[in-house]
Amino acid sequence: MEWWNEFVAWLTAPDTRPVLFMAAVVAVAILVSALLAAAVTKAAVRRLVNQRDRDLKASAIAALVDASTEAASWNSLSPQEQLLADRAAAQADIQLRLLPIKGSAVAANWAAHQLAEMKRDSATFGFELAAVRSEFRDRLLEWQARPSRTRRVFESDLERWKFEVTSSEKTLVAEQDAWAAREQRERFTSTDALEPLVTPASFSSADNTTQKLIDDVAAMDVKRAAADSEAEKKPA
Repeated sequence: MEWWNEFVAWLTAPDTRPVLFMAAVVAVAILVSALLAAAVTKAAVRRLVNQRDRDLKASAIAALVDASTEAASWNSLSPQEQLLADRAAAQADIQLRLLPIKGSAVAANWAAHQLAEMKRDSATFGFELAAVRSEFRDRLLEWQARPSRTRRVFESDLERWKFEVTSSEKTLVAEQDAWAAREQRERFTSTDALEPLVTPASFSSADNTTQKLIDDVAAMDVKRAAADSEAEKKPA
């Protein structure tokens, strides 16, 4: 109990007040500096995360805009080019859905619907899809700048499309897709069938003709040499 009395006496002594004041100032300074350092670090990390999200968003939007160019000319692409375009569009769709941004899934659904419509219309209205591609690009760029506002527009478009498409229209669209795919397959199949104009038989025929010409020239050379030798043997 004696040490407690001594500590209280030292704490309440007038000479101890400057020491206590300095200790309080140092403690407050350390606390404030720690809070400032934490705030600066948090802001820097948030800035890096936001920059990464912006880069990923810009990359996904650029890939979707490029996919819209392929979709607008879908009917003129070969099956291999269509496969590559579908693969690139699927990667961009997944990248867009994985963004930590509210409404990214809605934007991905809207973009997927628009790309499917452009693919379907490319068989009949390919030359009129430039305006559609421009609108598609502008809407995605607007979503990049203002995600919350554009998300409501995308949701209203998806709801409108859901109620506009009836069962008969779905059947008609499926038949149109099947017809376009069949025309595409037949066109490229006929093109592939016309490509091998030079067959192995033609190669063998050409080789035989060339060999015959060589043999004829050699025979003529032999006859000419024999005639020359006989002419030299005759007396002048």
